[in-house]
Amino acid sequence: MRTVNKVIIIGNITRDPVIKNTENNKKIALFTIATNRYFKTADGESKSEAEFHNCVAWWNLADRVEKHLLKGKLVYAEWRLKTRVIEKEDWDKIYKTEIVVSNLIFLNKRSDFDKTSSSNNDLSDDKF
Repeated sequence: MRTVNKVIIIGNITRDPVIKNTENNKKIALFTIATNRYFKTADGESKSEAEFHNCVAWWNLADRVEKHLLKGKLVYAEWRLKTRVIEKEDWDKIYKTEIVVSNLIFLNKRSDFDKTSSSNNDLSDDKF
């Protein structure tokens, strides 16, 4: 039986992306997208709850994230979930789930992006 691992979120960037290079000199961009969940309590009170999603972009998409993505910007992101296991020296394990992004679309107006110079807001990894 086939399985599906696909994530689609629309939210705001919580801080400027962190750009790193791996040991193999591959560029990686790390950033967080915040989304809100709105709901009513059993009493009928309206509430909202923020969720923070760790995201990773690689190679060409990481280049575009570095050049154009800023804290506070509204974006559409999609691809898949990946959970990494980080083993600590004391044999403890930390599980970190991230969204590995392959398609990133800016949803703000072009004028809202201070650093942008591209004419296309769609930053899909498939297009570069």
